Amino acid sequence: MLCEVDATGRGRRNRLAVGRAKEVAAILLDHPKKAAQVVECLWDEDAWVANRAADALERASYSNSNLLAPWKEALLGRMVDATENKLRWNLALMAPRMALTVAETERTAVVLQSWLDDRSSIVKTCAMHGLAGLTRSNSAMLPEVMDMLRLLSRSGTPAMRARGRILLKRMESRSRAYKRP
Repeated sequence: MLCEVDATGRGRRNRLAVGRAKEVAAILLDHPKKAAQVVECLWDEDAWVANRAADALERASYSNSNLLAPWKEALLGRMVDATENKLRWNLALMAPRMALTVAETERTAVVLQSWLDDRSSIVKTCAMHGLAGLTRSNSAMLPEVMDMLRLLSRSGTPAMRARGRILLKRMESRSRAYKRP
């Protein structure tokens, strides 16, 4: 099982370490059907394993977002009860890569908006990124998300301000393209 491949550390482990997530991501890209095993690891009682699984899925889905499609409901459900920072930030980055309905984007946006109050700057920053990405599936969210990004670009942590400026630049050019006749 890929959970075992990834959980080879002994003794005290750094929960933010990459572990063998890069190797597992490469395996997933070569053998997409193995993603089921990694998705299952997101619920492992060992947070280190769940975090590595999320990291591997995020890395693989960056190159092949279709990898997530069969597990869309499971991944969206996992977002609701995720408490680990690394798990949250990886789920935030993966969510907009899936083909979501308007209702799914709205439910996901509620979760991501709640993560903007997280203690972790990276969780907040990835939640911003996820919300911006959701606007590709639900353009009605664009004005509200852009307003939120403008606010966080001025008042958030340094990482949030920097990411907000980058996201706003992309979204403003996309917004102008929508308005053209």
